[in-house]
Amino acid sequence: MQPTSPSPTATQAEPLVSPDWLAQRLPDPAFLVLDIRSSVDGGGRAAFEAGHIRGSVHTDYVEDGWRVAQGPVPGLLPGEADLAALLGGIGLDPERHAVVVPAGTSAGDFGAAARVYWTLKAAGHARTSILDGGVKAWREDPARPVDSGPSPEPHPALPYPVRIDEALRARVGEVEQAIASGAAAFVDARTAAQFDGHEKSAQALRPGRLPGAVHVDQSAGFDAVAGRLRPAGALEALYAAVPDGPAVAYCNTGHQAATSWFVLSELLGRSSVSLYDGSMSEWSQDPTRPMASGPDDRRG
Repeated sequence: MQPTSPSPTATQAEPLVSPDWLAQRLPDPAFLVLDIRSSVDGGGRAAFEAGHIRGSVHTDYVEDGWRVAQGPVPGLLPGEADLAALLGGIGLDPERHAVVVPAGTSAGDFGAAARVYWTLKAAGHARTSILDGGVKAWREDPARPVDSGPSPEPHPALPYPVRIDEALRARVGEVEQAIASGAAAFVDARTAAQFDGHEKSAQALRPGRLPGAVHVDQSAGFDAVAGRLRPAGALEALYAAVPDGPAVAYCNTGHQAATSWFVLSELLGRSSVSLYDGSMSEWSQDPTRPMASGPDDRRG
């Protein structure tokens, strides 16, 4: 879970990298360190200015357009033009290795990092990693360099040449077809109360879940004391109820589900895993779309 590399200039992108791995690579301009702390998780710009990894660039997960609303549906992947401007504006180009840095404080905070990671991958950026443990883990060793003050002005690249990887994203029509045909397993990342239909989020119009979905609360894969994901063996056990074959992770707005997608696809090596970014906020808008409720004995 804490990959190392014999060469600081190696370009292979491990999905989860350790603070020591990153420390060996600073301040190599081939790496772009993205501190994504927001006012919702991690203190946002104020926390960044109080202390951040040397050379990192701040991009607010909530405020800077990593997710967009379309009508009543929040949390969607931005369009290609908006993504191109966002990624180019923070100085990313296809040759740089992006390292996404959360606060390291909560499961929701890791979900933000996983969603940014998924967005970069969906946009066609292959060289992407998440810093295991985030800022919290980085600061555990006082020898690691920390700066204060505002985010340095990035050297904006040209608009990023976005190429959406449609295999990573499940759209509502594909979800409808997969439910009707049984072509994919659905992994519900929400709480048990929302999965069972006893509660619902403000973004969903109706309580319940996608028919046939397996429940794996994404927060169970996060060690809140350590501020990082649990070891691989624990994650394998947690997601053991997810059948083999194609899988679609979902939640309410595609935020929590990003962690399930990251674990299944990037850490456990499952193929054909996608994220339904519309999730229940979109699915529940149409009263003709089927939903299920009640307990399920396959709960993860």
